[in-house]
Amino acid sequence: MLPVLMFPQFDPVFVHLGPLAIRWYALAYIAGIVIGLQFLRRLVVLPPKASTVAQAEDFLTWVTLGVVLGGRLGYVLFYQPSFYLTHPLAIIQVWHGGMSFHGGCLGVILALALFTWHNRLNFLAFSDRAVVCVPIGLGFGRLANFINGELWGRVADADLPWAMIFPGAGPLPRHPSEIYEALTEGLLLFTIMFLASRKQSLRQRAGFLSGLFLAGYACARIFCECFREPDAFLGYLMSGITMGQVLSVPMLLAGIALMVFAWKKPPYAGIPDVEPSEKV
Repeated sequence: MLPVLMFPQFDPVFVHLGPLAIRWYALAYIAGIVIGLQFLRRLVVLPPKASTVAQAEDFLTWVTLGVVLGGRLGYVLFYQPSFYLTHPLAIIQVWHGGMSFHGGCLGVILALALFTWHNRLNFLAFSDRAVVCVPIGLGFGRLANFINGELWGRVADADLPWAMIFPGAGPLPRHPSEIYEALTEGLLLFTIMFLASRKQSLRQRAGFLSGLFLAGYACARIFCECFREPDAFLGYLMSGITMGQVLSVPMLLAGIALMVFAWKKPPYAGIPDVEPSEKV
């Protein structure tokens, strides 16, 4: 039997600035949004053009609100509605954790719809560029989950070289499922999306990349849920299925349908070119 790894005792706070504590989790959100914006600025001007660089930069505020509000409300409604119904003030206590990707996804979709309507842009074409950046934030977020020692995996065979004992999860070795998710939902999905976004033939099919992201994330999440311990207040649903897997099935079906729909539509022509000062 190989020696079992012990979880490193990371400090969940990145830095203290007087009474203010900046946590790794908040830093992960900020890094994901800022780095993703830099990619988006370059993606939107690739032919066929989806928006101007200035419009892509304006989207920062919209997507931040969509991620935070959608993620929090999704967690409240999907995972612990009875608790938050009796403790409404706890809804705003985001520093205690509790964000749902599926809720955040709905929040971003709403932000995209409002933003593209306000700027008179093609919703699917702009969404295709935005979703390429999402796995960056997902990867950082899962790494932050690992640093916080939360969302650990199921009990693993002690012979597994990377099996790990998490504080608060009992004495048994477990899968570091946060790392699995960072590698699949983050690195692998970003690689797939980035390579697909380099092909103009796919960018012309407005909605295809969005569908690819939805299907890709759903597959990654369903796979990783096989190693992740369900939330204690939920446990397993019917036949050992988890809530994360249930919520991922509609995403998978929607992604496949969207790719088929995009492929059958006429190619997207893009918005007219603008002044050279707005180009990268």
